[in-house]
Amino acid sequence: MSTEQPVASEKMPSYFRNWISFAGLALAGASLFSFLLLFVLDSVRHGQSPYMGILTYLVVPAFLIAGLALTGVGWWLRRRQVRRDGTLAGAKDLTIDLAHPRDRKILVGFSIGVLCFLLLSAVGSYQTYHFTESVQFCGQLCHTVMEPEFVTYQHGSHARVTCTECHIGSGATWFVRSKLAGSYQVYATMAKKYPTPIPTPVHNLRPAQDTCERCHWPKKFVGNLDRTYNYFLGEETNTFFSMRMVMRVGGADPSHGPVGGIHWHMNVGNKVEYIATDPARQKIPWVRTINAQGVVTEYRAKGFTNDISQYTLRSMDCVDCHNRPAHVYKSPNDAVNLAMSLGKIDARLPWVKTNAVFILTQPYATKEAAAQKIASFLGAKYPGPSGQAAIDVVQQIYQENFFPLMKASWKNYPNNIGHKDWPGCFRCHDDKHLAKDGKQSIKGNECNTCHVILAQGSGKELEQLEAKGQKFKHPGGDYDGLCNDCHTGGP
Repeated sequence: MSTEQPVASEKMPSYFRNWISFAGLALAGASLFSFLLLFVLDSVRHGQSPYMGILTYLVVPAFLIAGLALTGVGWWLRRRQVRRDGTLAGAKDLTIDLAHPRDRKILVGFSIGVLCFLLLSAVGSYQTYHFTESVQFCGQLCHTVMEPEFVTYQHGSHARVTCTECHIGSGATWFVRSKLAGSYQVYATMAKKYPTPIPTPVHNLRPAQDTCERCHWPKKFVGNLDRTYNYFLGEETNTFFSMRMVMRVGGADPSHGPVGGIHWHMNVGNKVEYIATDPARQKIPWVRTINAQGVVTEYRAKGFTNDISQYTLRSMDCVDCHNRPAHVYKSPNDAVNLAMSLGKIDARLPWVKTNAVFILTQPYATKEAAAQKIASFLGAKYPGPSGQAAIDVVQQIYQENFFPLMKASWKNYPNNIGHKDWPGCFRCHDDKHLAKDGKQSIKGNECNTCHVILAQGSGKELEQLEAKGQKFKHPGGDYDGLCNDCHTGGP
């Protein structure tokens, strides 16, 4: 029997004990801390933010993986060094001996550094989270491309609603879809492959029930609204013409009010389906209605005999009429009318309505060129303080509604509310969509269905209110065609 004692083996070296692996572990630890912080913020906040989701579940985990990968690289390099040299001699090992004052100072300094790093990570993550939720992130990060949307949004009725609440909303499915679309948009912006103007995203917007109706409750859309519309005619004296009317908003839910009016179309009690043959949904040759009793009626435009199975049916919702809820490009006529009715442009200046609209609609390469031309054109016609005031207002109108670099203005974005400058209601209500019997049609000339003109004209005429309504008196004589046949928003 051998009396030889076993030799104690040398302790295996820890390949993780190196500065590269340690740096990787520090990065991974900070990323994990940021992830936990963002996860808590995402859990306790009201609603969901897709950009919050990007930070929490994509960006921060990427840094965590990078930290772990760096730890692995340090392990691999240290292991290769040991196997090559066969010893740890001469290698700089990571050791801390608290018995040494120097190591204690290093440990204290390192601990303070880690705390500061974690604090900065927390503050940075929180601030980044808030920035990615902001309108500035959506509208100003790609300044030239999104400038039209950002500027018009600031002057719209939804200026206090964030972009993501309408364009994305909540839920994992739409979050993923928006990120896939956003990835291409980032590439298109960097490669300058985006269209000008940017098309309205009518085909990839979420249904209004998922976005609009989180704030707007269709069952409560009942009753009437009193509205006054002021105009100035395109003539030397800028004749004032006003209309005061009742808008029959109505509703579709009998438990909250009478069924009828404009919001009869909402699918609370009635369902309206249609086919559009153009991307902007301005040409609608086929319509089907299903009322609360289940009665189905189909209407076709004259000459449309196509098989509807070859088309995509769309159920009508809010955005089919309210298609510019946040980004409204005012037409020159409307913008100048508003400025004159508010007294910002002196209506006593001869032909000022016509001249202001004319100069606004001229082609310009840049906003600066437009401002110079507006100043020289109106300045020559209207010297003096009133003329300068008109110049300032017209220049502001151009700045807020015209974007030559992106070729964006009212001309590129149909507004389906009403029927003055665009077909709007008359896309269907034109008396040319007939039922199968060829007699029943979607009425278009019964104006009192949607609004009642209480008073019109100017001066004393506006004091003569008629509760039953007046027949519309077209300035300059009667006209039986559609409004948008002549009115285009421009000269």
